Amino acid sequence: MLRDAEVVIRPIEKQDLKTLWELIYRDEAPEWKQWDAPYFEHKAMSYEEFQQIEQSLIKKQDMWVIEVDGNVYGTVSYYFEDAGREWLEMGIILHQSDRWNKGVGTRALRLWTEYLFETLSVVRVGLTTWSGNERMMRVAEKVGMQLEGRIRQVRVVNGKRYDSIRMGMLREEWDEKSVKTK
Repeated sequence: MLRDAEVVIRPIEKQDLKTLWELIYRDEAPEWKQWDAPYFEHKAMSYEEFQQIEQSLIKKQDMWVIEVDGNVYGTVSYYFEDAGREWLEMGIILHQSDRWNKGVGTRALRLWTEYLFETLSVVRVGLTTWSGNERMMRVAEKVGMQLEGRIRQVRVVNGKRYDSIRMGMLREEWDEKSVKTK
């Protein structure tokens, strides 16, 4: 478990499962999906279907919950981009809009970045978003990531074309940033 003020990130526990289903899978078109890769299909599932996978979520290393004031509001996750496990892509989703624009995402992503660099031998961490998600790009910048790539006009959201945006940070950049803030 890692903490920054009232924001906590931690492994998923059994008592989180019902809340995660409600946040992620209960609704066919949840509000958060308008911002989290809306160009990929989202599938709702019944609680009975969710129960078939829920045990695999408990204590996962690559997906944790974001908790604020004792309530689960979202998730952080990662996956490796390469077979050598040198670099990874991470993600963050605040599933409840009442926590948007309050610094929760920035604090959670900073904690997750710190955790990943401290526990994994990766040289780079990053995330991919789309140019319509300005909040996510700003959060990545606040954490210290920089624009690494822009693939123009490849994401279509509500009939409009957007760029795919790749942002990232090297270990030495994180280490340098961490030294300056201590």
